[in-house]
Amino acid sequence: MRDLRIVFMGTPDFAVTILSGLLNNKQNVVGVITAPDRLAGRGRKLNQSSVKKFALEKNLPVLQPTNLKNEDFLKDLKALQANLQIVVAFRMLPKAVWKIPEFGTFNLHASLLPQYRGAAPINWAIINGEKKTGVTTFFIDDKIDTGAIILQSKIDIKPMETVGELHDSLMYIGSKLVVETVKLISDNKVTTNQQTSNNLKFAPKIHTETCKIDWSNDLNHIYNKVRGLNPYPTAWTTLENGGEEIQMKIYDVRMEKCMHQLENGAIVFNKRELKVATNSGYLIIDSLKLAGRRKMDTKSLLNGYSFDENARTF
Repeated sequence: MRDLRIVFMGTPDFAVTILSGLLNNKQNVVGVITAPDRLAGRGRKLNQSSVKKFALEKNLPVLQPTNLKNEDFLKDLKALQANLQIVVAFRMLPKAVWKIPEFGTFNLHASLLPQYRGAAPINWAIINGEKKTGVTTFFIDDKIDTGAIILQSKIDIKPMETVGELHDSLMYIGSKLVVETVKLISDNKVTTNQQTSNNLKFAPKIHTETCKIDWSNDLNHIYNKVRGLNPYPTAWTTLENGGEEIQMKIYDVRMEKCMHQLENGAIVFNKRELKVATNSGYLIIDSLKLAGRRKMDTKSLLNGYSFDENARTF
């Protein structure tokens, strides 16, 4: 059995669960690399990453490089004398970093590679209507998410599941997969499979315009898009109501498949329900947020907000 000294690299809550799993499994984590503190909020206070906060609670050494090729950072990283590095939701590493440890650097990616390489695999799996997804551990190489696969674990995507719910499910099975991968490396029993490059779907970073709803799309497509962006970064549309145009973010939705004569984007409402016409039925909105207001369920909004009979979205 190999005596492992692990450096962990990560930033958000997803990575915290993985790091916690390693510590609970009595793995020897000798250092943590995370993003620099950033100014945030109205008070512009320095905000620490979730991983940094957790690492400090566990008295783990923390490095926060702005430049991963910086000589002082590389010197400090090598001084930790790690022989294995684990990367979860961090950033692309230069060769000068991922080549350091004797037993390699592996990454946990929230998809079944080679499908959905990129920054937002959980979102895109739901947006594209996938029925299954999973997590993959692989050794990092000089390209993004292309290295040799170590282990994978599959999971079903439920018909009404949101990206937030799937994120949490993948986080926990990912934690188990990382521990299994570390055990294989410790026991020197790793076998890998090279990734293929055929018929790939990608998961690029999601921008504001990506989140805008096109009401001319099929109802299923719109439904999946909203689920795949709920709760973050959130699907949105422009609401035209009584001559006013405001942004409307949409969260929880259902489908009503039927025939109708309304234009795409037309709003239908009563005292308890709000829905938007599409070419194959209605998208029923159960929770939303109008610009300048808090997020709320539709019934609460309808108690104090009036929709014009010609209201529409676009």
